[in-house]
Amino acid sequence: MTEEKCGYGKDGIFKSLYPPLVLPKDDYASLVPFLFRNSAAYAHKTALIDADSGEKLSFKDFQEKVNWVGSGLYQLGIRKEDVVLIFAPNSINFPLCFLGIISIGAVATTVNPLYTTMELTKQVQDSKTKLIFTVPEVWHKVQDLGLPTVIIGSPNDGDLSGGSKSGIPITLFSELLNRGAQKIPPVVRIRQGDTAALLYSSGTTGINKGVVLTHRNFVASALMVSYNQEARGERDLIWLCLVPMFHVYGLAVVTLGQIQRGNAVVSMGKFDFVRMLEVIQEYKVTHLPIVPPIVMALAKSKEILAQYDLSSLKEIISAAAPIGRDIIEETAAHIPTAEILQGYGLTEACGAATMVVRERNSHFGSVGTLLPSIEAKIGSLKTGKPLSPNQKGEICIRGPNIMTGYFNNPNATKDTFDKDGWLHTGDLGYFDENNNLFIVDRIKELIKCKGFQVAPAELEALLLTHSEIVDAAVIPRPDPRAGEVPVAYIVLSSRSSLKKQDVMEFVSKQVAPFKRLHNVTFLKMIPRSTSGKILRRELVKNIKSKL
Repeated sequence: MTEEKCGYGKDGIFKSLYPPLVLPKDDYASLVPFLFRNSAAYAHKTALIDADSGEKLSFKDFQEKVNWVGSGLYQLGIRKEDVVLIFAPNSINFPLCFLGIISIGAVATTVNPLYTTMELTKQVQDSKTKLIFTVPEVWHKVQDLGLPTVIIGSPNDGDLSGGSKSGIPITLFSELLNRGAQKIPPVVRIRQGDTAALLYSSGTTGINKGVVLTHRNFVASALMVSYNQEARGERDLIWLCLVPMFHVYGLAVVTLGQIQRGNAVVSMGKFDFVRMLEVIQEYKVTHLPIVPPIVMALAKSKEILAQYDLSSLKEIISAAAPIGRDIIEETAAHIPTAEILQGYGLTEACGAATMVVRERNSHFGSVGTLLPSIEAKIGSLKTGKPLSPNQKGEICIRGPNIMTGYFNNPNATKDTFDKDGWLHTGDLGYFDENNNLFIVDRIKELIKCKGFQVAPAELEALLLTHSEIVDAAVIPRPDPRAGEVPVAYIVLSSRSSLKKQDVMEFVSKQVAPFKRLHNVTFLKMIPRSTSGKILRRELVKNIKSKL
């Protein structure tokens, strides 16, 4: 095993096998000019498509409207370092708002539109938000916050009545664009190290915190995720963005990562499986970045898939949570034109760390190799010392895409970074001898049974190989003898007749005794976040309430 082959050195550090990124040398090379640096060559190509409204924007119009948004915000009193919040679903206007905000040196923060007013208020207060972008459908959650608001879309007469009564300054998005078009955008000096966004994440410590991402972080991430397109000379790709743009995956990896390459991005406001297939067929989508639940739906929907022309698909990328080999193989069989790839990243890394690379023939089940300019080490859970290939430990990473810290939270920042600048991800994994990274599970989610460690993701992947199981989640249940034992929550297919004992026997025949399930509960749906991660804490609460 040589360092050239696996990237592993005597210092215990795994390095990317690719040449380092060529980042802008100008300290004032901020994100917006970077994204449009080559757009003159494809000014009239389509940049954005809204699958819900049918609206399209060329790169020329896109860049122009970003300037208008920035100018309009400046006229509303927004200045450098002011925080502006986007509380809206995916649309053609989402990237306009985000880039317009950061184009004048302000800071963008994003929120899941499903959040309640209480959850929204916490982020508004923590981030010190000065203005909110939102849509009429969720205006009722915003109106009592007392902040200036820009309404995206066309509200009905009664939609904003509460705001007019309370005296909240309300501007329609169309009015903001008109104002911005009348004046030249201000020239604001923005450094690469200036904050571009606060993206809130539970991160490695479990409590929602503002992840501080700079313009340089976003530039590095965009170059990383598109590196292999550049190497292969791929152009004119069409990416479907149905993963949320308020999440780093939809924002940094999909939208910004592809726009800077001159690729088109098709947005969908909400997920609908059949509508997704219609959009792929209608717009000849080439790349489909999704999360594991959607991959599982593809694997289990052979008859539905056969009704649509999906031959344009070149790649299906799954990220945000691990997925098993059998699901990948089943999906690939249904859509033979597309390769099924996995990637690994986190908000603290601006969405990017590893990606499966086709020409390297990465091992099935891995989340790929380190992206350019990324370093990693696998730290022993006992000593923290670096481990060699094929040894499991905590994944730690460094690179130009890594956050500067958590907003106004020095303690959480200190807990996440060590003295050598390594970001401790809280994920358990290992590298093989070919630089492929394998994710085992979250360290805090490992089940300690009779002194052994049981990874829930391993059992979930096994359960999903059963043809009658649609979804699965495994969590620990306290046990007086074993400490903890694994129990499963299962979603069955509509035609299934499986009983609890059937599922337990299916697993017990294939695993060591300490990994066997001690109970099975059938559910209609596994609780998941918008990024596809299982909300185990909700299931754990259910168990504790019954003890």
